[in-house]
Amino acid sequence: MTFRALGLAEPLLRAVDAEGYSTPTPIQCQAIPRVLAADDLLGCAQTGTGKTAAFALPILHRLMRESRLTKGSGRPIRVLVLSPTRELASQIGESFRAYGRFSGLRQAVVYGGVGQHAQTRALQQGVDILIATPGRLLDLLNQGFVDLGTVEIFVLDEADRMLDMGFIPDVRRIIAKLPSRRQTLLFSATMPEAMTRLARSILRDPVRIHIAPVKATTELIQESVFFVPRQHKIRLLAEYLSTRAITRALVFTRTKHGADRVARQLTRAGIAADSLHGDKSQMARQRALADFKASRTEVLVATDIAARGIDVDGISHVLNFDVPHEAETYVHRIGRTGRAGATGVAVSLCDDEERQDLRAIERLTGRTVPAEQGLRADMPRGGAARPQKREVVRPKQKRSRRIW
Repeated sequence: MTFRALGLAEPLLRAVDAEGYSTPTPIQCQAIPRVLAADDLLGCAQTGTGKTAAFALPILHRLMRESRLTKGSGRPIRVLVLSPTRELASQIGESFRAYGRFSGLRQAVVYGGVGQHAQTRALQQGVDILIATPGRLLDLLNQGFVDLGTVEIFVLDEADRMLDMGFIPDVRRIIAKLPSRRQTLLFSATMPEAMTRLARSILRDPVRIHIAPVKATTELIQESVFFVPRQHKIRLLAEYLSTRAITRALVFTRTKHGADRVARQLTRAGIAADSLHGDKSQMARQRALADFKASRTEVLVATDIAARGIDVDGISHVLNFDVPHEAETYVHRIGRTGRAGATGVAVSLCDDEERQDLRAIERLTGRTVPAEQGLRADMPRGGAARPQKREVVRPKQKRSRRIW
């Protein structure tokens, strides 16, 4: 299967080729024809399956085919994409910009944490596609900067994370502003009962696509666990990162404070690290993500909510500094590595209180996570491990052949 075989317009095929991609992922093969056919769609797919392109490409195709281009502020908003986080909204915007570079369509991204002047100016100039987080969009709606009465296609992305973050009431307020006659696409990594009820209320006879069941952890990921007392975790993490061939490492903590603390301690150990979480300013978050993408920072320490929007190629290692309480969260975390046919490593640091969480993960995935040897006998007792000479593997410049 190729993108050309999916029936996409020539300008989109040129854009896809310019990005260096040729082979659609399974969700793209299944979703693109259904979106082109104007069907409502319920997609259950984990991060890393290529779902952004699965809806961006056919949406761009339809808008180009049903062209209603007008100049300036006369452009109505034809597509609304709702995202739970600023990072994910920005990356969806980047995808629409890249794939639509030859389309003549305009898009804008609006989110909180920054001043709204640049965003309102873009809206006043007219956009075809609006990507937004719920809070900022409601603010702009209440101020009269946004009219959703012309939306033809509505995309609710990472819907389960919207639920986790308490955004569903805001989402329902936004949906109430949309035309009843529209195409709706809902994507979620998991499908709890509350999400099923939401889907039932906003979708009309949807096509259901289920990709990469949550129990399926890829064979390309080498999983292991260190059983280690909590007070020794940072020493073990620093030792591990200092003695392994790392391209990029994503470290997960449960709390924002924990992410900052771990990043500081790794930096003191001579490891280039930064943190990413919701309490950081938008500029600081964008800088941390840009440094990670450019390999200026080799280790990014993040909370689950902040990391949900990260879409970075070449993550060789995922490390769970804190074992997640929710077993499904573990699968989402480690899915950040072992993508596009590459191998990856997922390591968890488990203290006594987290063993129950680990057992829940093993029940969900249906297999035992192999245990590794604990702390080295000659490691120092105080502070972080002394940095060892390490092999730094820089990511290859050749891009994945698949759109992620």
